[in-house]
Amino acid sequence: MKSVISLEEVSGVTLDVMRRIGLLLVSVSKEGKPNVMTIGWGFIGMLWGEPYFVIAVRPSRYTYTLLEESLDFTVNVPAKGLEKAAEYCGTFSGRDLDKFKACNLTATNAKVVKSPIIKECIIHYECIIKYHYDLNPKFIPSDVKSLWYPQDDCHRMYFGRITAVYADDDYKMKIP
Repeated sequence: MKSVISLEEVSGVTLDVMRRIGLLLVSVSKEGKPNVMTIGWGFIGMLWGEPYFVIAVRPSRYTYTLLEESLDFTVNVPAKGLEKAAEYCGTFSGRDLDKFKACNLTATNAKVVKSPIIKECIIHYECIIKYHYDLNPKFIPSDVKSLWYPQDDCHRMYFGRITAVYADDDYKMKIP
């Protein structure tokens, strides 16, 4: 069973899993087709008096197009046993295949946003995009730019106001 939980209770676990194996970001096309992408970069915090999840997506990614269409997303913390799915979803593009099907993941309706959650994940964040900005290569330190942006293909930062956070009742037992 999935229950509403406080952001404070699960944010540390979420950031730890993101650092180690990645989180599963879900967005949906205007036709209603979901896509999942692994993210290893992001921030959870307070902005404008509300909780936000900030994600980074390059314009070349299929997910970028879906975020621009749907204006919302979910972030899902994979359960133990989904490490290979997280790796797969970070390697292949949803333009070319259905990653939900390829990884035996189940898209389930979210409580607030259009983008679905992943049933097999243990913690879920539903987010509505309230702001975005493009990183400017001119202001990125040269060592970072040469490592991460050799073609100036900088990320767009999406600021998603967190509208719901919930988790499996036994999520602590399933942390990878």
